Amino acid sequence: MDKPQRGYWCECWTQDLTDETQPVLRASFDAYSAPQADRWVAVALRTISPALDPDASQEAWEWLYHGRITTRQALLRAEPCTVTLTQTRTCITWTIRPVVFLPLAHRQGSELPRCAHEFKPHSD
Repeated sequence: MDKPQRGYWCECWTQDLTDETQPVLRASFDAYSAPQADRWVAVALRTISPALDPDASQEAWEWLYHGRITTRQALLRAEPCTVTLTQTRTCITWTIRPVVFLPLAHRQGSELPRCAHEFKPHSD
């Protein structure tokens, strides 16, 4: 990738609803198309659905059959999307945000700045 490229930044967060802790990032994924982004969520939901309680499982399959279409349409309009379900006392949230991925500079064939050679790691 040598030019900025449009895509989607996907994350999965969980939060224990019984205490006041902050949500915890469990996974992230860079997708380069709307189908790839919503497929990431769909695979996760299909994978965990057998272990979910009946209400959470129904929420998952409702999104897979109906909500996924709405999510895909929103992504194609470059709108962020969220899929959330609650399993017992855990809230699981997948977020998908449109982003522009910037290319990283290649270090091969280029001279590093002088300060890069002066860096000395801390020794504990």
